[in-house]
Amino acid sequence: MTQTLHIRHVTTYAYDEPVYYGLQQLRLTPKGRAGQHVIDWKTTVTGGRIEVAFDDSHANRVQLVSLQEGAERVEIVAEGTVEISDETGVIGAQGGYMPLWMFLRPTDLTRRGSATQAFAREVRGIDDQLEQMHALSQVVREAVAYDTGGMDVARTAEEAASQGHGVCQDHAHIFCTAARLLDRPARYVSGYLKMNDREHQEATHAWAEAYIDGLGWVGFDVSNGYSPDTRYCRVATGLDYTDAAPISGIRQGAGTETMKVELRVAQADQLQSQSQAQQSQS
Repeated sequence: MTQTLHIRHVTTYAYDEPVYYGLQQLRLTPKGRAGQHVIDWKTTVTGGRIEVAFDDSHANRVQLVSLQEGAERVEIVAEGTVEISDETGVIGAQGGYMPLWMFLRPTDLTRRGSATQAFAREVRGIDDQLEQMHALSQVVREAVAYDTGGMDVARTAEEAASQGHGVCQDHAHIFCTAARLLDRPARYVSGYLKMNDREHQEATHAWAEAYIDGLGWVGFDVSNGYSPDTRYCRVATGLDYTDAAPISGIRQGAGTETMKVELRVAQADQLQSQSQAQQSQS
């Protein structure tokens, strides 16, 4: 089973005073890996320019963007078409430049504490690795309610686990932290999810992957309670959000910054049908 997704991701920055210098790091290009074929993809920047592109240590495609001096508005558009096949969440062997033991290492956002240790203890007695990771996903989902209020990209896994609520980023961090406590290599994934009830969204999605002996990397979307299928487009992976953030950077200049995100994830043939219908009506 396959599905072709068309994705358009627009990020607009507005500054109330001109920016003297700015550098943005983009991880917006989907991975061409098992079960995912990038048909076409393009990133364009208004108010800046792409200086260089390279693959980082996690095999993420990174683009460095410099902002125009004096810019008051910057728009970044990432758009393209990706064909996804249903591999029941299985990605396979490690394909980046990082050894597997690195994915057992805690980070600032996945530091361990009593709350995350409790999740690991709940499933420690399950011998089958895949069954154990599915059980861990369920335990985290039941204990940490999905709540977009007070979203904070700097919140740690332990903080979210202790508070009992969070967003997909928090679920992924908690899963990775507990999986590593169980000696399972785990990593954070950022990407896109085609919603069942709408095409337009407010943000990208995040989930986690654990390395299972004999299968390789397997995805777990804790927030939704299942493994990724043809609705999921993988973009970047890493030890935590910091390694896989869609956009991060620095700027110099006084004043404040506002950011607006417009994201549309749709089935490609449905978009074509809509376009043809609109043309016939005009």
